[in-house]
Amino acid sequence: MDTLTSTGTAPLGPLLRRITGDEKHGPSAHSTLDVLWVLYDRVLRVTPQTVDDPDRDRFLLSKGHGPAAYYAVLAAKGFIPEDWLDDLAGPGSRLGHHPDRRLVPGVEIGSGSLGHGLGLGVGTALGLRAQGRTDPRVYVLLGDAELDEGSNHEAIAYAGATGLDTVTAIVVDNASATHGWPGGIAARFTVNGWTGETVDGRDHTALSAALTGHRPGRPHVVVARVESKG
Repeated sequence: MDTLTSTGTAPLGPLLRRITGDEKHGPSAHSTLDVLWVLYDRVLRVTPQTVDDPDRDRFLLSKGHGPAAYYAVLAAKGFIPEDWLDDLAGPGSRLGHHPDRRLVPGVEIGSGSLGHGLGLGVGTALGLRAQGRTDPRVYVLLGDAELDEGSNHEAIAYAGATGLDTVTAIVVDNASATHGWPGGIAARFTVNGWTGETVDGRDHTALSAALTGHRPGRPHVVVARVESKG
């Protein structure tokens, strides 16, 4: 299996260890680590030099609590200085317990209450479509428990009905959802016209293939299964 350790990206470990003060959200951060790395290393068409390019891909972190993995990846890829990681949520820090788009280069939305990211992603894709920009893709990372919020269903149904094929949702499944969905998480999307894949959330090769497996005319979802939050 192609994982963080086997692909030589172990330096993320030291970067993560520099971030202290939010240990209670450690499992949440760890669950997203491999997905975030694959996105920024292999998939997203955005660099520190193109964060304001209107034709860049957009990444929206809806699962904004426990952002340590996100900050570590941004630092590893040069979006933010590594020494910012030493001061999480301090009086003069740009790095809060939820990412702030006004303070952190490369961050597209300020997250807070769960359940809003997918709707924002759909709106972003609609805005790009209205501008005639059909090349940028919009990727939204959610948690499985976040799907308990009803606002997600509205976004799922609307994107499917309008064939919003520049949207990819990534659901990190650590078995923390209260309600679940008959047939699994992907079925919640595919019944509304999305294409969907469920993969091992630690396998980089599988993640990369799934994240680039979208098809014309239909939004796409990738369910990344990781170990249970417990």
